[in-house]
Amino acid sequence: MHALPEPTPVVSVHPVTLPAPDRGEDLRVRISAPTTGHELPVIVFSHGFGQSATGYDPLVGFWASHGFVVVQPTHLDSRTLNLPPDDPRTPLIWRLRVDDLKLALDRLDLLESSVPGLTGRLDGTRVAVAGHSWGAQTASTLLGARVLDADGASGEDMSDPRIKAGVLLAVTGTGGADLSPFAAEHFPFMSPSFADMTTPALVVAGDRDDSPLSVRGPDWFTDAYHLSPGGKSLLTLAGAEHSLGGVSGYEAKETTDESPERVALIQRLTWAYLRDALGLKDSTWPAPVESALGSLDSK
Repeated sequence: MHALPEPTPVVSVHPVTLPAPDRGEDLRVRISAPTTGHELPVIVFSHGFGQSATGYDPLVGFWASHGFVVVQPTHLDSRTLNLPPDDPRTPLIWRLRVDDLKLALDRLDLLESSVPGLTGRLDGTRVAVAGHSWGAQTASTLLGARVLDADGASGEDMSDPRIKAGVLLAVTGTGGADLSPFAAEHFPFMSPSFADMTTPALVVAGDRDDSPLSVRGPDWFTDAYHLSPGGKSLLTLAGAEHSLGGVSGYEAKETTDESPERVALIQRLTWAYLRDALGLKDSTWPAPVESALGSLDSK
């Protein structure tokens, strides 16, 4: 892979508030951008359960300092909002999460104008979506994945043609008999079909990510790659658990497998992948992966 360019300073603005009358409260968004460069591609990022727009700095800071504008909505499940479990919106949060990402895309002009010096520097034709854990499932729906109903019928198509590529970090696999009893009871929406997920994507999975949500092993987190049409890549990380080495934050308490080397690999490969998938051909993809850290497959 070509040497990474030198990182540039980053400016972040948070919160930028987007009116969302059907949501119950307005959407708060963080936007991060390099201070230099033009025709900057965009990544809309969906956080994991309980997180917020202020998380994931190991990825967001890297992407922004290497030429991407990163947009991070705070979903209603965030601990910062403290939504009561009996809130009537709770069963619908999985759908509201998708709406959050689409609203951010709808109001990209407002987000752009909210960052000093950013106006006129975005490339709205080069937009990717990324997410971790529940956020990866949210992101996958914009790529074409659908949620199966109780009868196994394919649900609504919530894909978005503005999204040209995706990165799915620790994305949950198929539902039904693959779910643990707890997950089947509390997360009925966790039943995706990847058959229509046609948009190019990089799936990142840890080979020790053994989830209490599934009766299967770590291979559950590779379903989005194996069960979707072509144009996909799979980065399997050796020894990685659900935090994939620490993507959600530096020294974050939920990280069970702290590994700066693993995070650095994810930074480099996601950057190279998205540059290539968005038609910015100044990077070499596929990029090499040291065998001790994992493996890369494509189809």
